[in-house]
Amino acid sequence: MRIALAQINPTVGDFTGNLQKIRDFYLRASSDSAELVIFPELAICGYPPADLLEKDSFLRRAEESLDEVKRLTADSESPAILIGTPAFAQDGAGKRARNLAVLLEGGDVRYAQQKMLLPFYDVFDEQRYFEPAAHQELTTVKGQPVAITICEDAWNDKMFWPRQNYPVDPIEELMKQWSVLPPHLAGHRLILNISASPYWHGKTEVRRRMIGALAKRHRATVVMVNQVGANDSLVFDGDSFAMNANAEVIAQACEFAEDLVIFDTENARSVADTKQHADIAAKAQQSAGEPECERTWSALVLGTRDYLHKCGFRKAILGLSGGIDSALVAAIAVEALGKENVQGVGMPSEFSSSGSVSDAEQLANNLGITFSIAPIRAIHDAFTKELEPFFAGTTFGLAEENIQPRARGTLLMAISNKTGALVLTTGNKSEMAVGYCTLYGDMVGALAVIADLYKTEVYALSRYVNRKGEVIPEGTITKPPSAELRPGQKDTDSLPPYEILDPILRAYIEDYESAEEIAKSQDVDVTLVRQVIRLVEIAEYKRQQAAPVLKVSKKAFGMGRRFPIAARREV
Repeated sequence: MRIALAQINPTVGDFTGNLQKIRDFYLRASSDSAELVIFPELAICGYPPADLLEKDSFLRRAEESLDEVKRLTADSESPAILIGTPAFAQDGAGKRARNLAVLLEGGDVRYAQQKMLLPFYDVFDEQRYFEPAAHQELTTVKGQPVAITICEDAWNDKMFWPRQNYPVDPIEELMKQWSVLPPHLAGHRLILNISASPYWHGKTEVRRRMIGALAKRHRATVVMVNQVGANDSLVFDGDSFAMNANAEVIAQACEFAEDLVIFDTENARSVADTKQHADIAAKAQQSAGEPECERTWSALVLGTRDYLHKCGFRKAILGLSGGIDSALVAAIAVEALGKENVQGVGMPSEFSSSGSVSDAEQLANNLGITFSIAPIRAIHDAFTKELEPFFAGTTFGLAEENIQPRARGTLLMAISNKTGALVLTTGNKSEMAVGYCTLYGDMVGALAVIADLYKTEVYALSRYVNRKGEVIPEGTITKPPSAELRPGQKDTDSLPPYEILDPILRAYIEDYESAEEIAKSQDVDVTLVRQVIRLVEIAEYKRQQAAPVLKVSKKAFGMGRRFPIAARREV
């Protein structure tokens, strides 16, 4: 059977646009003699739809869209379709919706498999919305038996994971059914998985090893078709592929881009049997060996582009301080939106060095973006003059410092309101973690582009940007980081060096290690670790008011990390 992997980039709730993509990919696959075209999980409505699933009108629109897709297969010679969609639950009790993988043939629903394992960790909250399947069954496509699963249903292999999240393994249950099929049907095991699996550092390798383990264990060809694109904070890398029973990649789609790939299950026994084996092997090798910096760059570019475009915007604006964070965000924005759609604004104060202004200008010239300067000293002076009665008898301190980023934030938001360009925030994960950022100041904006990159990762990605020539000025990369809110200020006045701080933060935020565990494993003073943890804890109120963060790590700030603000943390 010739199977097409239709890796599309849907927009949540854009039924009309998603239908057009589905139709276009289906016709392309049909013209290449595909017999089955597979689309991602919830491709009809986009993933994740969240509380839109609580609306009857949303579920009705999904049903209407599915009817449109069914019509594509009306001709008996047309390829079948496997596609993800939400649907009403079948009875009045429990959750109101189901997450379905629907097999369409002959203009009708040939089979519908409901998702069984509903993730409820990190960014996932599917148990809030969906009724889980009570059972799973094999079905057939073009006369061939297939096991159909949806994303998480393939992520509970007891032989791969040290600890299972669920008491059942849908694939294991399906393979038990396969073992009792008549001999003439049981020969070639085929597992189909439609997914909406978000990207994070290392996800590609984990997914590939996991699918490979499934293929070997069950002696099956496994096909995984994953959503690509970004919806709000989540970036989906695509990377759809098929593996044979030897865990060899026999079909491979691109990462971070829409793609259509077709392969024949008759040639699934080994890579060498396929006509395109050289191209497939090369593409798979490139995907498997791609440096993480390159993936991170691709994810942030895609996330920025899709966030703006899917929200109906084309232009972005950001403050350029001459520092490395804003320089990296500007480079990402240019790659995502085009230089003509990015505007940089320098807003020096009396504490800004001349080098900071010149570095910002050089960056803007290197990127080819519009750059304007709007000094804030007069604004700062006006604020402090009006505040004299309240500040009388006090010395210059944090309050005066924070007026500066808030003045900058006001300017950027005013320009945004006037021009329709969205403000991109430029803070990194290290700053967000310890609260080294100002509410209603440098935190204002529509999207936190690099807020899931620690400062050390910002430096690494900036060097990646400069791999073919200087884009980010060398002076920006080499000078000591500073907020420049008081004379001679450096980040190390308030924080440990980032090469010490970032491993502590990663261990605490992403691995939930205790202060004692961190101190021991990293050979650092436990008092310092506790001080850092205290900074993280008291900054929770800031993070809950921050712009959406593009997720590229396994634990990003935002909907996947939920802690109370008013709490005493004794453990």
